[in-house]
Amino acid sequence: MRRLMPLLATLAVAGCQAPMPTANPQMAWVDFSVPFPNDRVLMAERLDKQRLSDGRFFQVSPGSHELIVRFDYEVGGGGGMSMMGGTTVRQCYLTIPYGHFKAGERYVLEARSMALTPEARLYDAKGQIVAEVSEFYCLM
Repeated sequence: MRRLMPLLATLAVAGCQAPMPTANPQMAWVDFSVPFPNDRVLMAERLDKQRLSDGRFFQVSPGSHELIVRFDYEVGGGGGMSMMGGTTVRQCYLTIPYGHFKAGERYVLEARSMALTPEARLYDAKGQIVAEVSEFYCLM
C-alpha cells in the first residue's frame, strides 16, 4: 500500500499537467476563472447534455449551447453544516445557457460563492456579461 500511494499521487499530478489543446479558430473557447480563495474547483461537466472528457475548458461550435460546470467551494461550519464548526466543501452543478457563441472568440466563465449560493457569469472577449446561471443544484 505504501508503494501505491506515491504512484497514485504522481499519476494525479501528471494528469493535471497535460498541455491544453490548441484553440480551433472555427470554434469558440471558454476558459474558467475562480477569483476567491475559498472557491476550490471549477470544471466543465457537460456540453449540450453530453459528458466531457477534459474538464479544463469548453470549446464549442458557433451558436447556442448549454454549459454545465461542477463548482466546489468551502462554506463555514455554522448552522449545523459541520460537526466541529470548521469548514466543509459544497459541490454544485451550474447550468449556463448561451445562444450566441462566435467562432474564434474567447469567453471566460467566472464562478464564485456568495454564502451558500453559487454564482457564475459568462464574459465575452470585451469583458461584458453575456450569460448567467439559469439553474443549479448542490450536494453537501
